[in-house]
Amino acid sequence: MEGQAQLDPNGPVPELAPTPPEASIAPEAIPEAPPPPPLKSGVVIDASLGVLGFLGEFKHVAPVAPWLHAQAGYEIFRWLMVFGEGELAFSDTSVAQDASKTRAFPIFAFGAGTRVTVHFTERVAMYLQPGLGLMKADVPQNAFTILGYKKAESLGLYLGGRVGIEWYQVDRHFALGLAFGVRDATGFARTIGSDTPLMWDGGASIRYTF
Repeated sequence: MEGQAQLDPNGPVPELAPTPPEASIAPEAIPEAPPPPPLKSGVVIDASLGVLGFLGEFKHVAPVAPWLHAQAGYEIFRWLMVFGEGELAFSDTSVAQDASKTRAFPIFAFGAGTRVTVHFTERVAMYLQPGLGLMKADVPQNAFTILGYKKAESLGLYLGGRVGIEWYQVDRHFALGLAFGVRDATGFARTIGSDTPLMWDGGASIRYTF
């Protein structure tokens, strides 16, 4: 018919415009949210496992002892906490006595103090905590008299301090730490003669903030 283009069935096939491929629709990448910052204040529970040693004359009585320490406190500010603490260590008199006379004994203590914390970053901090309390060796009456440490059988005052470093975890409630402390434990002074009844302790800790 006139007015219409005639296609020759034997002629070349006309090229068709390429069909654009369907655009692959990929969901837009959602950036991962950063972990929440550590809690800045609240009720804190802290537990430590380490060793307790003696620097005064009592080191000639007892060896370094396994040491457990726990404390509970409240962070008034991010940098200031008040706390109460308790601890337990296990030693014996094997340095001063032979195996047939050696006596095993626990040492327990309880006290209170404050902690001042300096934050280097959001997740790394150093602290200093002075403490004051009472401690004793739990032995029968007069068990230490022959060794010259009668006063260690009764509650005696201690005054000391501890320095430590903490690493706050991705879980904003937890932190891991290392600490070292020195104290003057007056009850563990030798009864006769001069003595400076210093003790040291060191250990690793884990804390939880509510």
